[in-house]
Amino acid sequence: MSGQHDNAPKNDGEAAEREAAKQRILAQAEAERVPVEDTTRAVPDRRWRRDRG
Repeated sequence: MSGQHDNAPKNDGEAAEREAAKQRILAQAEAERVPVEDTTRAVPDRRWRRDRG
């Protein structure tokens, strides 16, 4: 046993590739993010109360 983790990057090239992938994912998530102001608010449906006598 070498004492290293199996999922640890083995060299700087893999570490750089991993960081680049992370940045791409973060950029995509930011691009797809919907601002709070653009979301619709839930409106309670109170029609059932009118039907109850």
